[in-house]
Amino acid sequence: MDTNDSLRVASLWHSMHAISQQLSPTTGCSGIELLEADTFDLHCFQSLTGTKFFVVCEPGTQHMEALLKVVYELYTDYVLKNPFYEMEMPIRCELFDINLTQAVQKDRVALLGR
Repeated sequence: MDTNDSLRVASLWHSMHAISQQLSPTTGCSGIELLEADTFDLHCFQSLTGTKFFVVCEPGTQHMEALLKVVYELYTDYVLKNPFYEMEMPIRCELFDINLTQAVQKDRVALLGR
């Protein structure tokens, strides 16, 4: 996906997440955490600051919540501590990209057992 597609998906997800919080019959609902479809699952992690991280994966993929928490840790370590990063802007940080790729590859290896 290019940047515009990512922004469209994030905008749509933010709206659905906010509406689900308001319409939920459960008090204290924090919004949608998992959207299951026939061809994909979309997992969401919302940080205490309200920043949302999500991952699209194959249906039934395990441990995505843990992976999203690792992504959040990388975000706080490499993006938020970067003096050149501007909030609400797309992330353009080489160290974040490198460590994110390593975390995803590590998770993939653990899932496949290789």
